[in-house]
Amino acid sequence: MSWHPQYRSSKFRHVYGKAASKDKCYDCVPITHNINDNHFCAVNPSFIAVVTECVGGGAFLVIPIKQTGKLDPHYPKVCGHKGNVLDIKWNPFNDFVIASCSEDATVKIWDIPNQLLKRNITTPKKELLGHARRVGLIEWHPTADNILFSSGYDYKIMIWNLGVMDAVISNPVKTLDAHKDVVLSMSFNTDGSLLATACRDRKIRVIDPRAGTVLQEGSYKSHRVNKVSFLGNMKMLFSTGTSRWNNRQIALWDQNDLSVPLLEEDLDGSSGLLFPVYDSDTHMLYVVGKGDGNIRYYEISPEKPYLNYLMEYHSHLPQKGIGMMPKRGLDVAACEIFRFYKLIPTKSLIEPISMIVPRRSESYQADIYPPTAAAQPALTAEEWLAGINKGPLLVSLRPGSEAVKSLPQFPDQEPLTEATVLSQQQEEQGRISVEDKQKPREIERGRKRLKVEESLPENQQTCLSNGFDIFQCPPPKTESELLQMYYRQQEEIRRLRELVIQRDIQIKQLSLELRNLCMGTDD
Repeated sequence: MSWHPQYRSSKFRHVYGKAASKDKCYDCVPITHNINDNHFCAVNPSFIAVVTECVGGGAFLVIPIKQTGKLDPHYPKVCGHKGNVLDIKWNPFNDFVIASCSEDATVKIWDIPNQLLKRNITTPKKELLGHARRVGLIEWHPTADNILFSSGYDYKIMIWNLGVMDAVISNPVKTLDAHKDVVLSMSFNTDGSLLATACRDRKIRVIDPRAGTVLQEGSYKSHRVNKVSFLGNMKMLFSTGTSRWNNRQIALWDQNDLSVPLLEEDLDGSSGLLFPVYDSDTHMLYVVGKGDGNIRYYEISPEKPYLNYLMEYHSHLPQKGIGMMPKRGLDVAACEIFRFYKLIPTKSLIEPISMIVPRRSESYQADIYPPTAAAQPALTAEEWLAGINKGPLLVSLRPGSEAVKSLPQFPDQEPLTEATVLSQQQEEQGRISVEDKQKPREIERGRKRLKVEESLPENQQTCLSNGFDIFQCPPPKTESELLQMYYRQQEEIRRLRELVIQRDIQIKQLSLELRNLCMGTDD
């Protein structure tokens, strides 16, 4: 049982939850009374959005993340829906774009201004019309730009390309008809090539979203699934639900075999839903209870027992929904590895909960902050729809580099322009087959890139791409692609500099050996 595990070494063994002080909370927030089983809250480093009550339609609030304390009762709303808002999600690559879905069977995309709202926002940037019944879930694709998934009570999942110019989009690029009942949960794997769903028919499905085919389908008679989540690249799924005796239950599955769960465990007899939240950077899994104030957290391992219980955060205030801050918005100086925003409707309060690793040192703790997903897309919508898969671009959270920005902005510094010209010249001259590459040419390229690095601004944030060779790709066509190319070149420059240092050391060692050999010959 994972409740009483044997001692095991883990840097996250003593993680604890810390509630924010009253002045760091958001007070007097009219949180929705809707009974849907959604988060009702979305967070990014700039804003917190929460579904609220509204007469004659649906609305949500968008509050600047630093505007804590009591909220003005006349604070402006985003209120363009004709029915209750059921789900909201921030664009992972743009902190000023949010999607919402509603009982009015529409999905709307909103532009949020980069300042305090002074009036209600009623006109969306885009409106998606395709579902015949209310839309209960929306999810942005994790690596492709402008790709949005929506799931409705018409049992359909629709894939939308928001890169088109039309303000009203009526035709999704793909419609998935694999379900015979309402979809309760959607989750992507790391590169967004697979979609896992939990359905009211008690089945878990793993779907190829572009082909529209069901790769795996399974149901287990003793586990009625409510929510499902991919566990990063672990090749596993995690689900929450209820047992045949109506106990709250968790289960772990092999994504390639959904016939029998790898692990199944009853938690308690409460009736509230359990939300699974997985952090692929730390391999920690958080299980948040709706209707109670508890957050259980585990560590996932690829071998048995798979699920290792760590601890539980207790609170007497029950939560209706939960929001999660992306990694780029955490306080690394306080060793904060995750942050929840807990909706407490009985107090009209949003309370931040920080998960902290206790450390004495005040320096940056690189071992608990591995490279995390960047705020830039790895693919365009057209590339993903054409069948290309690519993992997320990764960034370091180390302080001192430029702040992680959501919008792919092109810096105006002259050094970057020179670097861009050089990189384009190198790519045009270097489009040759792998067999024609010779070592002298590689050394010459390395020297050129070292010169480029000396002219680039310091403390730039590095971006990595999984197994992607930047020197064998066509020249960038947009500013976003150009900026991504620049980040990848920075990483290549760092690798080449390390290689040059190693060669220098080898040369010095050989010189010493040669000198010793000459002295021995003279004797």
